[in-house]
Amino acid sequence: MAKDGSTGSTGSTAAATTDGTTTGSGDIARSLELLWGTGDRPSRGPKPGLTLDRIVTAAIAVADAEGLAAVSMRRLSTELGTGTMSLYRYVPGKAELLDLMLDRVLGEPLSAEREGGGGLPDDWRVAINAMATTYLDNLRRHPWLLKINQARTVLGPSALRGLELSLAALRSMGLRDPELIGVIITVNSFVEGLARTQGDAEEAVAQTGLSDEEFWDSQRPYLERAMLSGAYPMMAGMSEDTFSADFDHFVFGLERLIAGFEVLVAERQKAGGSSG
Repeated sequence: MAKDGSTGSTGSTAAATTDGTTTGSGDIARSLELLWGTGDRPSRGPKPGLTLDRIVTAAIAVADAEGLAAVSMRRLSTELGTGTMSLYRYVPGKAELLDLMLDRVLGEPLSAEREGGGGLPDDWRVAINAMATTYLDNLRRHPWLLKINQARTVLGPSALRGLELSLAALRSMGLRDPELIGVIITVNSFVEGLARTQGDAEEAVAQTGLSDEEFWDSQRPYLERAMLSGAYPMMAGMSEDTFSADFDHFVFGLERLIAGFEVLVAERQKAGGSSG
């Protein structure tokens, strides 16, 4: 069992060590037991009130405030006011903890939907818009999500519930099952790409101390000379508002995606009508 707060437990089905940013890199069986509530709970705890829920909540709070690298079993023991060894009675290590954190965070939009009255809208276009918007909001609340390798996500109840709701909302598109998954992947990839670009820009400001305006102003003399050289006629001829912050790239891109899906849905409906 790992005790340094940075690796998974002994017996991992993945690599023996992990940097704490890859889901499914710890003891997968133990992660699944904890996610689905089938694992044994400590019969007696060294500190009253310490629960797995509190540990996961504290870990997410630290990650939100300082990034995933700041999350360690030692740090969490300080936040929770307990001994580090006490935490290992609930979760084997950081790798398994990451699986629990991810499932919890993925479930946050679902909680909001339940409070608002249920699931996603019946109209698949509105549903895709809602899926993209809530995912972008989630990535902004938890920027560390973009640092995680989710190629082998350990699926818990929240992750499966989210997929179930999405598939139910998209069923009216009339696409084949692999295509429905393709729609979800396409939308999520678009959102993640945009969120990553925005996050990288914010991180650059924090790391360099230069605002975006200061950064581009430092290049202005060189860019102006380049534009006047005649070597870049397309760039030189672009309007002054080309790179305006007022242009919403999220709305623009999402609308184009939905328009593309509409073409495919219309083709399938036409083909279905013809065959009938």
